[in-house]
Amino acid sequence: MAQLRADARRNRERILAAAEEVFAERGASASTEEVAARAGVAIGTVFRHFPTKDDLLTAIVKALLARLEEEAAGLAERGEPETALFAFFTHVVEAAAARRTVADLLTGGAGLPVEGALRRLAEPVGTLLRRAQQAGAVRADVRQEEVMALLAAASQAALQAGWTPDLRERTLGIIFRGCRP
Repeated sequence: MAQLRADARRNRERILAAAEEVFAERGASASTEEVAARAGVAIGTVFRHFPTKDDLLTAIVKALLARLEEEAAGLAERGEPETALFAFFTHVVEAAAARRTVADLLTGGAGLPVEGALRRLAEPVGTLLRRAQQAGAVRADVRQEEVMALLAAASQAALQAGWTPDLRERTLGIIFRGCRP
């Protein structure tokens, strides 16, 4: 019995890892059949763990969101107040460029079923913003809602054709200069 549970856990982990890769490469429109093939399991195994594609997407997005929240919280605790907000912002946009799911999460695109994703990131981003403002690295009149809107927009832009590392760097530079005193 314990072996069966361990196998089921391993299958679930393999499915989630494969799904994250597949959806990162192809977006939320990728098929569960692709996920099953990448995970090396039968499609029935995928559906035993995740009865619908939305259930699978929800699990991926929740895990991704938890990682982003953890990263933001870690930067808020241990990061340099002058740079932590900008480092987190850059990381999210870079992740969006590499993983379509990040931008879909932040913008609510592709019908991802996770409600309130931006609200969950708003608190740790707000903490990063307040610390940056207290350190004099961000203008006092910059609000959390504006930072979240810019983060979502830049993440969405990262999915566009022609988005290169140079364009990302220039775009982030413009955003960050607009936030600085």
